[in-house]
Amino acid sequence: MSPVLSVVVPAYNAQDYLARALDSLTGFGADVEVLVVDDGSTDGTAALAQQYVDAHPGAVRLLRKANGGHGSAINTGLAHARGAYLKVVDADDWLDRDAFAQVLETLRGFVAGGRPVDLLVSNFVYEKVGKRTKTAVRYGGALPRGRELTWSQTRRFAKRQYMMMHALIYRTDVLRAAGLRLPEHTFYVDSLYAFVPLAHVRTLYYLDVDLYRYFIGREDQSVHEAVMLRRIDQQLRVNWLMLEHLSGVTTHDRRLRKYLLHYAQITCAVTSVLLIRAGTPQALAEKERLWARLRAQDPAVYREVRWSALGQICHLPGAAGRRVTVLAYRVAQRAIGFS
Repeated sequence: MSPVLSVVVPAYNAQDYLARALDSLTGFGADVEVLVVDDGSTDGTAALAQQYVDAHPGAVRLLRKANGGHGSAINTGLAHARGAYLKVVDADDWLDRDAFAQVLETLRGFVAGGRPVDLLVSNFVYEKVGKRTKTAVRYGGALPRGRELTWSQTRRFAKRQYMMMHALIYRTDVLRAAGLRLPEHTFYVDSLYAFVPLAHVRTLYYLDVDLYRYFIGREDQSVHEAVMLRRIDQQLRVNWLMLEHLSGVTTHDRRLRKYLLHYAQITCAVTSVLLIRAGTPQALAEKERLWARLRAQDPAVYREVRWSALGQICHLPGAAGRRVTVLAYRVAQRAIGFS
């Protein structure tokens, strides 16, 4: 019998963190398969993963491949997944086991009932290094709790309520029907994972549990601001791929389109702030090119994104305006707890 859930764990040189992730995922029986995708690690990641394969035969599988980046590892996991549903858990993150048990019970109900929903949404918690108070991102208000929904039954998402990869469990066939193929050797593709398949999602279910523990704050981490500034070209690439996808989406579902625009506004704001933070003439020119390119390609999307509150904050004039933009970003950083 096929498992209810496949959990894909992309792992690159993750020997210091992987055990914590796998300890949170194993011991739930045949309903869960864990796919550790070793993305060409040069440390003890594969050997550590093999210990879990040996300890949990049939429940944990190790897939080894040449290095291709986070997106490549997710692609590989999706290709090998046998579960009705799929979740990605990064090797340095983990799940709350009590919340995970509730999630599995809910997924079992979907499968047994013969009407599996396309997307289960749960909460995630920022586990920031050195921050005693942890911030959870929850979706109450935007998503009615504990019942099957269509997009038309969703409500307005607050600024902090965008559904990152950590919040999502897709039905596996939805990802395959969407033709999801993430770019290789590119960081920040989790935004595409949380965005591109949504036009294929017809039904959602919000389970209000704090499931995913998102570990941030390490200086070498891809989402650390200094690292993002060094990799701003990849943030720009992902941002543009999202905008190209949005321009190609044809939907009469007003609520779905509003949510996609909401996510695009946030992504464009983050990219713009990082370019402003970089502060070089080249970076500021890249910011202007991003918006000019969007205006030329899709004037309607440009208007929606550019003249949103976030879009306007990113376009305050002059050096003083740019300082205000960065200050607003810093306030949000402290309030929410992201890197």
